[in-house]
Amino acid sequence: MNPLLLAFYGDDFTGSADSMEALTINGVRTALFLGHPTRERLQENLQNLDAVGISGVSRTMTPAQMDEELPPQLSLLDSLGAPLLHYKVCATFDSSPAIGSIGHAADIAFKVIAPSCGVLVQGVPILGRYIVFGNHFTVYGDDRYRLDRHPVMSRHPITPMDEGDLRIHFGRQSSKKLKLVDLVHLSEPDEALSKRFDRYIDNGNDIVMFDTLDDDHLMRIGELLHKKSAEHKIFALGSSGFEYAMARYWRREGIVSEPRTFGPVGAENQLIVMSGSAAANTAEQINYAVTQGFVSIPLHTDRLVNEKIAGEERNRVSAIALQALTEGKSIIVSATIGPDDPIITRTRDAIGQLGMDPSETGTRIATQQGLILRELLGQTGIGRICVAGGDTCSYSLRQLDIHSLKLRMPIAPAAPLCDTASDNPAFDGLQVASKGGQIGAPHYFLQVRDGRV
Repeated sequence: MNPLLLAFYGDDFTGSADSMEALTINGVRTALFLGHPTRERLQENLQNLDAVGISGVSRTMTPAQMDEELPPQLSLLDSLGAPLLHYKVCATFDSSPAIGSIGHAADIAFKVIAPSCGVLVQGVPILGRYIVFGNHFTVYGDDRYRLDRHPVMSRHPITPMDEGDLRIHFGRQSSKKLKLVDLVHLSEPDEALSKRFDRYIDNGNDIVMFDTLDDDHLMRIGELLHKKSAEHKIFALGSSGFEYAMARYWRREGIVSEPRTFGPVGAENQLIVMSGSAAANTAEQINYAVTQGFVSIPLHTDRLVNEKIAGEERNRVSAIALQALTEGKSIIVSATIGPDDPIITRTRDAIGQLGMDPSETGTRIATQQGLILRELLGQTGIGRICVAGGDTCSYSLRQLDIHSLKLRMPIAPAAPLCDTASDNPAFDGLQVASKGGQIGAPHYFLQVRDGRV
């Protein structure tokens, strides 16, 4: 029996770290690799691992770009022999036929790894993401909204969600047949639920989707899919809800060891925060940190997107940042503060004048932010950083020669602190916290600096 229980590819960094966290805190020993790891790099780590992940960037890709990116990555993971292979997507399922198409990723996976069946597990109750009769609901403040009515996700700058029924949304991206196991079905006895799953597959459905309203549903899903993986080669789509489902079942059944205790790791004197998120939640975190002594350094992203003057902007920001760090301050370098920041309009105007593809904006800005991070770390030797925003994490951390990460401690759900490994001594052992735009409490950046939950 292959000791590896699960392999996954994440379509951005924060989501990949979220999955690693879900597995590790439940006793599933996991490492997350960045970029395009070699088979040799993966193999040399497998002896002490139960799961392996690759942090990708396909969330920002066109279908043509995914055709280049995904086949070798999925083939590599498939070659490791894990009974479950997961294509991990954002907990809010944001995607479109043109950018980050989850349906196109599924089409590629079915061709490359030829699974017996597919499953879609999207709900993550711990993050306030629920699937009810096929419709996605997400928390905002103290309220829950269907995804197409959500104050943030319905206005996403790249992939605004205009449909809450994931069957319809997925159907715009793929012709794969999808069948739902709903809340009523999940209350059936084990044998009836198992037979329902088999019947759905036997009737020609490619993917079985699951409602999820609470953790008990995840446990039932984990038990069912663990047993089915002994008979079927399963390809999974969805959020970290899939990792929570599997890991909690494996832990309950003693298939994995009890997890180690994750205590506070202690404070660092200074923290560098690099933010590319336009979410209101991140803006609140930035503003709160400033009241607690952090120095805010806004980026002129309308200059960063212009290759001719991007270097000048990096130098300007680095000089201000180094001065603040020399004075003992923690800093936040931000591409925007909230969704209504005027810099967003100015940057869009600059992109139009340059004749750029607007879909490349986030990639270009995040890469420049990574180069700034690299400069600041090289000059200061600071040992802990935080990166906010899924695309920002995905592209900026690739500028730091990091090849893999492991969980150091959970700070907030889906926003952990990790230890890095690198062949470059300057970045080996760096502590990196990452978070999506909507994740974390107002004092999250202080939690990261102070190394506490």
